Amino acid sequence: MLMEIKRAYRFRFHPTPEQEMILAKTFGCARFAYNYMLRLRTDAWMQRQERIGYHETSAALTALKKQPEYAWLNEVSSVPVQQALRHLQTAFNNFFAKRARYPQYKRKDGPQSAEYTTSAFKWDGRSLKLAKMDAPLAIRWSRTIPKAAKVTTVTVSKDCAGRYFVSMLCTDQVQAKAPVAAKVGIDLGLTHFAILSTGEKIAAPNTFRKNEEKLAKLQRRLAKKTKGSANRKMAKLKVAKLHAKITDSRKDFLHKLSTRLVNENQVIAIETLAVSNMQKNHNLAKSIADASWSEFVRQLEYKARWYGRELIGIDRWYPSSKRCSDCGYTMPKMPLSVREWVCPECGSIHDRDINAARNVLAAGLAVSAHREAVSPVCM
Repeated sequence: MLMEIKRAYRFRFHPTPEQEMILAKTFGCARFAYNYMLRLRTDAWMQRQERIGYHETSAALTALKKQPEYAWLNEVSSVPVQQALRHLQTAFNNFFAKRARYPQYKRKDGPQSAEYTTSAFKWDGRSLKLAKMDAPLAIRWSRTIPKAAKVTTVTVSKDCAGRYFVSMLCTDQVQAKAPVAAKVGIDLGLTHFAILSTGEKIAAPNTFRKNEEKLAKLQRRLAKKTKGSANRKMAKLKVAKLHAKITDSRKDFLHKLSTRLVNENQVIAIETLAVSNMQKNHNLAKSIADASWSEFVRQLEYKARWYGRELIGIDRWYPSSKRCSDCGYTMPKMPLSVREWVCPECGSIHDRDINAARNVLAAGLAVSAHREAVSPVCM
């Protein structure tokens, strides 16, 4: 069965000096429009209790471009600048819906991005050319975009490490994978990233922990550099490159593991965790953030939906660690220090984590069969 989806293909590219200059101007204009209109909307509400929406900011931008002191806004494609106003509107919509905090100003030294719609780029299936540029982008094609995929939006970005990326959003189709008999329950942890009901324990990559000492050394060097100096700029770039390496390593691990689990199993049961609440424990917060459980569940969720698998979230209060997976007896207490225990009812010897994963799978199968109430897969 084919399913129509929105999929983004992300590639790295190396701009020419001329393209780099055009992109720098485009990033700057889009950032200025976002920040200027954010201030306009904030002041209107704080001073006059007046709400300004997208259409009012669009009209204000048109008037701004006609002023001589802002004529430089016309030197770049108008599409990314206009899209910045749409992103601002989306940010306010998320804030009013209580899905995000109040919109923040974009920094000149932070990640930069510019979005192009179909009227501002040309894509012939082999090369990509953006508005105001004479030559196509020199993209490193790490994979092939399907011919049937229709590119609707192109987003060009530059990270803090100075790397350029292009993300091409497509309307694509995916084929559901052939059904398999395997089912798995997953218990997430810190020492082991994931413990499967099959008994397999997957070691945590600890990408941040492995680079923490080197990162601290680079950050100490950065702190000693004079602000505004070339040495400080170089030291800051080294810190950003190490952060990028950590992020890339973590994403690679999560994508490979989530893809493997979706390929091998028809049903995946996983415990839902309140990650934001767990991070309030300052002794574990750094390790929990390094594990990226929420991102892992997000990947499982959309890949399961694409490929016809079933992902089931088990309530966070389900006593998976304290319940015997053989007889169902529940221990009254189970401190974290206890890693192996004996069931007083049936005498079974349990590894705490494997037992929890088996209980998660059993609860997931019960939910699938009887449609019992569970919490959504949301972390």
